[in-house]
Amino acid sequence: MIDLTELIKQKAKQHFSYLVDVRRHLHAHPELSFKEIETSRYISTQLIKHRIEHQAGIVNTGIVALIKGKNPDKRCVLLRGDMDALPIIEKNEVPYKSVHEGVMHACGHDIHSTCVLGAAIILNELKDSFEGTIKIIFQPGEEVLPGGASLMIEEGILQNPKVDVAVALHVFTDLNAGQAGFRSGMYMASTDEIYIDIIGKGGHAAMPSEYNNPILIASEVLQALSKEFPNQSALSLDKNNVPTVLAFGKVTANGATNVIPEKVSIEGTFRTMDENWRKQAHERITKLTTDIATSKKAKAEVKIIRGYPFLVNDAQVTTQAKNTAIHYLGKENVVELPLRMTAEDFAFISQQVPSCFFRLGTGNKQQGITSGVHTATFNIDENSIETGTTLLAAMAIDLLK
Repeated sequence: MIDLTELIKQKAKQHFSYLVDVRRHLHAHPELSFKEIETSRYISTQLIKHRIEHQAGIVNTGIVALIKGKNPDKRCVLLRGDMDALPIIEKNEVPYKSVHEGVMHACGHDIHSTCVLGAAIILNELKDSFEGTIKIIFQPGEEVLPGGASLMIEEGILQNPKVDVAVALHVFTDLNAGQAGFRSGMYMASTDEIYIDIIGKGGHAAMPSEYNNPILIASEVLQALSKEFPNQSALSLDKNNVPTVLAFGKVTANGATNVIPEKVSIEGTFRTMDENWRKQAHERITKLTTDIATSKKAKAEVKIIRGYPFLVNDAQVTTQAKNTAIHYLGKENVVELPLRMTAEDFAFISQQVPSCFFRLGTGNKQQGITSGVHTATFNIDENSIETGTTLLAAMAIDLLK
């Protein structure tokens, strides 16, 4: 097979201006999770323009495109881009600022979709140069449970043809444009939502014999849970040496200076990187909470909503993808990533298919592009679009071999 390195680079440069326009259109017209109607329609229009076979309407707004090379049944590589935006008011004063007040592409999904589209265009133009099939998915609803990836899997995106390997990227302003980051093995955590109601007996604060203060019971529960799951740092280890975080960010009592409420509600998150320990931890949280409430003659209602599983990068696939990045960017521009306790619904795919989820450098300190994701001033160095497009196209072809 001929060396396609320079050809892929040339095509990425050739389409760069067009892809910047695509990204700016997507950025200016963000849509919230599972409401990406116009986004889906726009991407479908671009695929039609470039004569790329695809099916729209997967999980309502999702799209699956197929690029068939020679001997298409030989192997299948999946490239994934997500499409949804966040409920954030954008503060960037740029020509492509969001026109939808209160909605912003603050997590870079406009870049993800653009890079995946760019890779699809290049791969479609080069389909006579490789063997196998490349499946491109434009996914809705990454930001909210149950996650668009899980729903698309239920609708069969990993079949027909069966996916052998999957790849996704995510913007990362900690790295400069022109750089990429990789980590083999465990990379991102599972994420669960925890809702606890402590129900006691309310009353007048001046008459303690007539009430059973749920605020004090809730505080005891929080102290006990913090001892059971000590978070010394973002990567503290539990008793089984598994990275674990249990954190509570909301406590609601709705009493007053002289009113003891009947109920206290607590909301938090549990994150880890082992499915067996995850199940055990849920049981421990529930038991500890209910035992304390019972001992205080109160009632505890514990609800734990399972979110995304932990994300694992297959060692062989990640090594191959990383080597592709080194080949295109140079060893000095490819870095090793630390563990993260954030979550990502690509984990549903990584749990079923050997996968690589890598970080695309999008920062530029000289241009003041340093804001992190999920902030009102998040932006990127648009040169990273060319890098992301190039890497996805090259990785897809390399992983078909």
